[in-house]
Amino acid sequence: MARMTGGRALVRSIMAQGMDTVFGLPGVQMDHFFNALHDEGNAVRVIQTRHEQGAAYMAFGYAAATGRAGAFAVVPGPGLLNTTAALSTAYGCNTPVLALTGQIPSAYIGRGLGMLHEIPDQLALLRGLTKWAARIEHPAQAPDLVAEAFKQMRTGRPRPVALEMALDIMATETEVGAPAAPADYPPLPVDTDLVERAAVLLGAAENPLIVAGGGVFGAEAELLETAELLQAPVVSHRTGRGAIDDRHYLSQTQPAGHRLWAAADVVLAVGTRLQHQRMSWGTDADLKIVHIDIDAVELKRVSTPAVGIAADARTALAAMLPALARHNRARTSRAEELTALKAETQALLEDKLAPQMAWLNALRRGLPENGILVDEFTQVGYLARAAFPVHEPRTLLSSGYQGTLGYGYAAALGAKVARPDRPVLSVNGDGGFMFNVQELATAVQHGIGAVAVVFDDGAYGNVQRMQQEMHGGRVIATDLRNPDFAAMAESFGADGRRAETPAELETAVTEAVAAGAPAVIHVPVGRMPDPWPILMPRRARGRR
Repeated sequence: MARMTGGRALVRSIMAQGMDTVFGLPGVQMDHFFNALHDEGNAVRVIQTRHEQGAAYMAFGYAAATGRAGAFAVVPGPGLLNTTAALSTAYGCNTPVLALTGQIPSAYIGRGLGMLHEIPDQLALLRGLTKWAARIEHPAQAPDLVAEAFKQMRTGRPRPVALEMALDIMATETEVGAPAAPADYPPLPVDTDLVERAAVLLGAAENPLIVAGGGVFGAEAELLETAELLQAPVVSHRTGRGAIDDRHYLSQTQPAGHRLWAAADVVLAVGTRLQHQRMSWGTDADLKIVHIDIDAVELKRVSTPAVGIAADARTALAAMLPALARHNRARTSRAEELTALKAETQALLEDKLAPQMAWLNALRRGLPENGILVDEFTQVGYLARAAFPVHEPRTLLSSGYQGTLGYGYAAALGAKVARPDRPVLSVNGDGGFMFNVQELATAVQHGIGAVAVVFDDGAYGNVQRMQQEMHGGRVIATDLRNPDFAAMAESFGADGRRAETPAELETAVTEAVAAGAPAVIHVPVGRMPDPWPILMPRRARGRR
């Protein structure tokens, strides 16, 4: 037992779980937490941001780039409310983020007295946006509740968790037990009967297909061995990209996956909701699905698979491999066929979406092979999910189905903090970039050398195109008045550049990455072709 404040008990407890970085903003309800961080010296890196939303997105980027928990700390009420878009993004992307927030004085919680930063039932709000949330009501509870928070993030489906502590509890000094050390949690046991059934189905398949989501990370070797045994192409959508190096003939992107889906007879889905494929590409009686997911609820959420296995991807695939070897039919290499499909897909993209592809190819040439690309809701960002070559897991970051416009730059800063050994490139539109442009100050102050590319078409371009094409040209609220982004970056003390051609962009990215300093590259562009007929094609099977 040691005597300490609640704030220090919280800090010591997260340190014991391996936390070395906290993004956030201090404030009166968090004073004793930040004082404790100060007293720990450099044991925990504190990165103060210019907005709570930026802090939470940085924690998300930190976690998405590593698989380790990212943490943010903010005041309650409006401070916490500013983080909720990032929390919903972490929830949707199955990303381990620890939200730490204060509370009004404990005696006044729930009384509606109008205390500073009071909102109705803050804990209920947190529980609606996280996997698990709790209130620390005494400093002595901090070690156990922090340990439980990390257990929730490290077992089952990884998602954000949250802890709140009232400011008087933060200030209370009392005896507190030793914080818990990180625990090892054994994986869920695999149902061997289900594994055998899955292997029989897959082994007999004529046209097997694998769809991999972000839940497959950590099982890349087993995934590749399974794919090679079956000669099954592997399609990834957004967060699963890089599970297999895109240079491998079995790795196929979404446009090719749509063609493959139409002919598949058995699909193995690993660590993915498989929502997009089933609901948009279609299913029929001839398609059998084997679904592996760590969340048993997910297995029947969209439709019931032929075989559903609730297990960690690595454990399930490792168990399935010997069974597949027994049941697999004789197969010849599909290298020639699938290499040709890659070439056809590339040619289609280069033909139909030439402007976006020219910019995207320039980004790939300028970014070193091990670099991390953070997408955004902009024309080049949309296409990056399907066409940017990805060579490793966690090197293409996305906001998933939440579609949180403006998340990208702050998330890229978090990714760079987590992976200082790797170049990080943030792709932005002029609209989304302005959501968190203030975090340029954070990047400069803390020397976070992420490079932001801002494609400037003077509009919320995707919405404006829909207004023009689907609503009779009734354009409203989509034109933008923008600054000179390069000059603005320089005013913050960052490196500001301008590129007007793909060749100039490649040079600018190469030089900015090499410099290792915060940078913004302003790229004026015009209207680009509509990518959605290719990125969101019609149904491939079932009812049209």
